[in-house]
Amino acid sequence: MPEATRDDPAVRFCALCGAALLRQERQGALRPCCPACDHVHFFDPKVAAAAWIEEDGRLLLVRRAVMPQRGLWTIPGGYVDAWEDPASAVLRECAEELGVAVELTGLLDIVAGREHPRGAGFVIFYSARLCTRNLQPADDVDQVGWFGAHELPVLAFEATRSMTARWQAALGAQKPA
Repeated sequence: MPEATRDDPAVRFCALCGAALLRQERQGALRPCCPACDHVHFFDPKVAAAAWIEEDGRLLLVRRAVMPQRGLWTIPGGYVDAWEDPASAVLRECAEELGVAVELTGLLDIVAGREHPRGAGFVIFYSARLCTRNLQPADDVDQVGWFGAHELPVLAFEATRSMTARWQAALGAQKPA
C-alpha cells in the first residue's frame, strides 16, 4: 500500500485543463491526478538560502516582522525564486533585509525539513562576510543584532536552531579544558 503524500488540500483542480483532481497512486504515492487529461500534480519543495555571517564570535541574526514566526529571530535569507541561483538569492536577500552587500565565502550545509505548509523544504546555508557595515533592517525584518553563542534570542525555525546548535557545540569543543 503506498504511503499517502502530505499534500495541499487547496490543490483541487488541474492546472492544465481545470478538471477536478482525484488522489490516485502514481510512482509509489497518492498524488493529485487529472481524470480528464492524465496530468499528475507533483508538490515540489520550496528552497531557501541563508547567509551565516559571523564576526568576533558573534552571529548576525534578524528579527522577523512578518508571519510565520513574527518577532522571532533567524539567519538573514529567504526563498530562492524560480530559475534563480541560490547564491544570488542570498545576495539579494541580504540587500533586501539588511541593506548591505555581502560576499559569500563558502557553502556550509543544506538542511532539509519543512516546518509548515508554506515553508521551505530545504535551506541552503552559505558562510558570508559583510562588504558594507551600515545595517538597515527592511523588507520582512524589523531588527538586526549580533549574538554570542550563549546569548541567542528565541529562534524562529528548526533549520536555524539546528545550525546554531552545531555552532554552539563546535565553539564549546574549542574551549580549553
